[in-house]
Amino acid sequence: MFEESQTAARSLVDRIAGSARAANQATARMLVAVGDLYRLRLREVGDAAYAACDTLDTVSAEVAAALTISTGLARSHVQHALTMHDRLPQVGSVFVAGDIDYFMFQTIVTRINLVLDPEALASVDGQIAAAASRWTTLSKKQVAARVDRIVARVDPDAKRRRKEAFERREIWIADRNDGLSDIGGTLFTTAAHALDKRLNALAATVCEHDPRTTDQRRADAVEAMVVGADRMACRCDRPDCAAGGLTAGPVVIHVIADQATIDGNGSNEGSLVGADGLLAPEVIAEVARTAKLRPLTLPGDAPPEPRYIPSRALAEYVRCRDLTCRFPGCDRPAARTDIDHTVPHAAGGPTQAANLKSLCRLHHLIKTFGGWKDQQLPDGAVIWTSPSGHTYITTPGSALLFPTLCTPTALAAPTKTDGPRGDRNAKMPQRRRTRAQNRAAAVAKERAHNRAMRQKERRETYAFLSGNSPDPDDEPPPF
Repeated sequence: MFEESQTAARSLVDRIAGSARAANQATARMLVAVGDLYRLRLREVGDAAYAACDTLDTVSAEVAAALTISTGLARSHVQHALTMHDRLPQVGSVFVAGDIDYFMFQTIVTRINLVLDPEALASVDGQIAAAASRWTTLSKKQVAARVDRIVARVDPDAKRRRKEAFERREIWIADRNDGLSDIGGTLFTTAAHALDKRLNALAATVCEHDPRTTDQRRADAVEAMVVGADRMACRCDRPDCAAGGLTAGPVVIHVIADQATIDGNGSNEGSLVGADGLLAPEVIAEVARTAKLRPLTLPGDAPPEPRYIPSRALAEYVRCRDLTCRFPGCDRPAARTDIDHTVPHAAGGPTQAANLKSLCRLHHLIKTFGGWKDQQLPDGAVIWTSPSGHTYITTPGSALLFPTLCTPTALAAPTKTDGPRGDRNAKMPQRRRTRAQNRAAAVAKERAHNRAMRQKERRETYAFLSGNSPDPDDEPPPF
């Protein structure tokens, strides 16, 4: 019995290891295909490096749609595919064989980013490829340290130095699914303590009968800080409240909710435009007490508007219906998108809800110049056809939560135009500098910083040991 159990366990472990290796191989083959697609598109369209929407953008859009992932992740895949083919072919071969995974490959790519000399890069590539399969049990930091050692021996100026602490400061916000958001970050110590004291000071502006805990008042004090108020509104509801004076002004946000939920009688969740997750009905009812309410006008069978730019009411409806950019894989909030005519206005397309959708600026350019075709249905669904002929369907973000916003609306037939369909005067916006130029400038700056730091360390070492300052181009002493 024991031997049978061991045999079964051994078989399961072999399956696990084999599946992991196969997953590594499949991911590497996916990157190879992504790189091949990029080079194919590059041959088709030529050098569009100065275009605001270049080949990297258009291929990233195709990859995002094919893999149903975000455009940012797809762009990362494209960049890693190009690095594997152009800069790290030997490491790429190890990856294709399944000996390393995508996470290790990404770490390696990051650490060799500053190596420019082809001979140095080939040496680094070969040394890492020879050793990488033995690093599979190491942590990300340990892998990075080993790559750094190889890079430092071959090209000292290319070693990625740890950024100074102050360069890593940040504030992040993560939306939850209960109407709240988490906030965190890293600040200068002085700023962090000043913020702590400011929150305490604002939390103390309410009277002793305020029902909130200290932590709740500190959290609510952020709202007062956002609008620059020097007091919080007390919630004691006592006519003789001793905390009079100014209260925090309103923060402008846009929430979509049913009327019953706003009145406190409904159970449907709501949506904060531009945020992830949903708002609980209790949260909506509480916010609605002091919010400015504006009903959303449903277009129904309304005729087309006479102008290219939709009215405020129509634009609000389109953005509330869509919630995000409608291109496959894009989740940019609709509040930060363009209103696009599916059938171009210059080709007779009406300014009407069934012909309008939200598109972020990048995907608006890709639709106009990137070879994509789109067809919009009366309920807001959009059928996309990629340059390769694949089709994808995106539905409005409100389809599940607020289905009434997706009720089919009228669509007038395109008006006749004298010229060909489309805007003959539309031109691709141009960049001032290409991606390659921006990257070269960033790499040169970091390499110069690394060299300056090495020279400073070398001078300090000589000064300590001999009291003399060496030529900064001399090699360090052999001790």
